[in-house]
Amino acid sequence: MKALYIASTGMSAQERNVEVISNNIANMRTTGYKRQRAEFQDLLYQQITRAGSQTSDQGTMVPAGLEIGSGVRTVATPRVMSQGSVNMTERELDVAIRGEGFFMIQLPDGRTGYTRDGSFERSADGTLVNSSGYVVDPGITVPGDARGVSISPEGTVEAYIGTDTAPTQLGQLQLARFVNKSGLESMGDNLFLETAASGPAQVSLPNADGAGDLLQNYLELANVNSVTEIADLIAAQRAYEMNARVISGADQMMQATSQLR
Repeated sequence: MKALYIASTGMSAQERNVEVISNNIANMRTTGYKRQRAEFQDLLYQQITRAGSQTSDQGTMVPAGLEIGSGVRTVATPRVMSQGSVNMTERELDVAIRGEGFFMIQLPDGRTGYTRDGSFERSADGTLVNSSGYVVDPGITVPGDARGVSISPEGTVEAYIGTDTAPTQLGQLQLARFVNKSGLESMGDNLFLETAASGPAQVSLPNADGAGDLLQNYLELANVNSVTEIADLIAAQRAYEMNARVISGADQMMQATSQLR
């Protein structure tokens, strides 16, 4: 009985849906996290009677065909790249992006990672790094005797060095944009990688070319809405239960058939 296999695909799809939702809820407090959603497609159909096939020598046709579907499958889990709310932290090296851009991070293997997490630190030699110790690209070094570090909305990093009464420019932060942000590959550690689907990174200064500006002393929160996620979780649970009921009903029908014999 095909209903058993069709319902099993529905249970598998909703199981994957719950996994996506649980990951969103688990990352509600992750800086710069972008929520995912599961997308589904129906499977192949068995054409028992095709629409438009002739039913008589006079040319009459079937107005609607008879098709039996094979179930459903999960085809993608794209990220929703909407802007998250920003939260004041009062740390001078915390930076939030208001716009579509990504910070660029130099990975140990030579690749470039992209992130919305602007919780930066200083390494032992004063280099600006992320929470994992990876260098922010382009490299910026803050001297040990620097004070009053400021980061402008345009990404200019300045500080007072020693007893200087005028600030010194230490470097310039840049942002990367992508034609298809959902095509970025997640690698963990709040980092994304460029793919063929995302298109190449378009690097520009903050506040230019739609990359967005920067907010010092702020961090971007996850764009996860707890109420929406719980509602989606309940809907996925009910869909899973209904598919399980279909399997139970198909089993009872097969049992009744076997008893007739």
